[in-house]
Amino acid sequence: MDRLAAEGVRFRNAFVTLSLCSPSRAAFLTGRYNHLNGVINNHTEFPTNSVTHATLLRAAGYTTAYIGKWHMGNQRGQRPGFDYSASFIAHGRYQDCSFEINGVATPTKGWVDDVSTDYAIAWMKQKRARPFSLVLGFKSPHGPRGGANLPERLRNLYAGETSRPTPNLGARAIFHGPPPEGGNRPHPLAANSAHLDYLRHVTGADENLGRLLDALDELGLAEDTVVVYSSDNGYYLGEHGLGDKRSIYEESLRIPLLVRYPRLFGKGKVVDEMVLNLDLAPTFLDLAAVPAPREMQGVSWKALAAGQKPAPWRQSFLAEYFYEHGGGDTPTLVGVRTTSAKLVKYPGHAEWTEVFDLAVDPYELKNLAADPAATAKLSAEFDAQVKAVNYAVPANADKPGPPAAKAKK
Repeated sequence: MDRLAAEGVRFRNAFVTLSLCSPSRAAFLTGRYNHLNGVINNHTEFPTNSVTHATLLRAAGYTTAYIGKWHMGNQRGQRPGFDYSASFIAHGRYQDCSFEINGVATPTKGWVDDVSTDYAIAWMKQKRARPFSLVLGFKSPHGPRGGANLPERLRNLYAGETSRPTPNLGARAIFHGPPPEGGNRPHPLAANSAHLDYLRHVTGADENLGRLLDALDELGLAEDTVVVYSSDNGYYLGEHGLGDKRSIYEESLRIPLLVRYPRLFGKGKVVDEMVLNLDLAPTFLDLAAVPAPREMQGVSWKALAAGQKPAPWRQSFLAEYFYEHGGGDTPTLVGVRTTSAKLVKYPGHAEWTEVFDLAVDPYELKNLAADPAATAKLSAEFDAQVKAVNYAVPANADKPGPPAAKAKK
C-alpha cells in the first residue's frame, strides 16, 4: 500500500455511502446509492440486469473479470456483467475455500486471498494483449480472524507489540444509551490481541497487493494500467463501544483509496477533496472514454487525481443505513457529512440526533445536537442532499426491531 501511494495518488477523504459489505460493493459497481440500486443489506443478491462499469466496459471492447470475494447474499454462478469469474459463495472460508470458476464449483488449497491473487495473476497473463478490467476482492480482514484463519507466515507477526488506543474507545454509541450499572465495559475488539490479529490480516492483503503490482511489472503492463486499492467499508475495533460497521461514525464511514496510473496521475500526490465509493464506476468509464449513464450518481475523480481542481467539487454527501435483521442492533439512520461537520438522524428517535464539529472533534465525542447554531446550516444541507439523491426508505427494507424496543425500556 505504501508503494502504491508513493507511485500514485492517495485520497485522504474517501467515504462509503452505506457502510456495509454487499451494499458498498454494489455502489462501487453501479455508481448509484443503495436505496436506488436494489442492494440495501447483506442478504440481497445483486440484480443481474444492473448497469455497471463492467457491463459498459465490456460493451466497449474490454475483457472483464471478477475474482475473489463477491458476497451478495448467497448468490451463486458467474458474476453478472463479467466475462470471467473465479469467486466463492458469501464469505467463503480462509483455508481451502471452494471457488466457483464461471459458476462451476472448484476445490482450492491454501489461504483464500493467496488463491484469489493466483487466479488474478494467471488471468492477466492470458489477457495481457488486449484491454481488460479486473476486480480482485480480498476476504481479509473480515472475521473470524486469527489462528488458523491466517496463513502460517503471519500468525506470530507483531508478537509482543501493543496497539495505541484511540480517545473514543470509552465512548458509547448514542443508540446504545447510557452505560449499564457497573460502568462501561470495553468492546472485545478493543483488546490488543484483536487489534494485532486485524493487522495481521491487513498485512496479508498488503502482501497480495504487492504480488499484483509485481505481476504488472513483469508483464510490462504497469505504465498502461490503472490500479485502485480500496475497501467496502471502515471497521470499528472498539471505538464508540462498537465492532462491525453499519453506523456512520468516522471509523466506519471512511475507507482507503490509493490510485496509480503513471501515464496521467504522477507520483506521490495527496488529494483532500471528498470522494465516494459511488465515484469509482464513473471514473473507470471516464478513463476509458466511455460515457457514464445519467443514472450514475457518482462523479469521476480523474481530473482530481491528475492534479486539476474541478470547480465546484463536492462539499457534502448523504450517508444511509437500513436496519437489517440478523445484522446487530444498528438502527436505520441517515446523515449528511460535510467537509468539516456531520448531522445524523435516526428516524423515530429524535432524541438520538447527533451533530459533530469534525474540525475540532474528529473522534466525535461531543454531540452538539442541542446547539441551534451548530445544527441550522447542517439541517438545510441535509434537506438539500435528501432531495438531490432522491432518498427514500426502500419498500424491501427490514422493519426496525431491537433498537426501538431497547429505547422503551
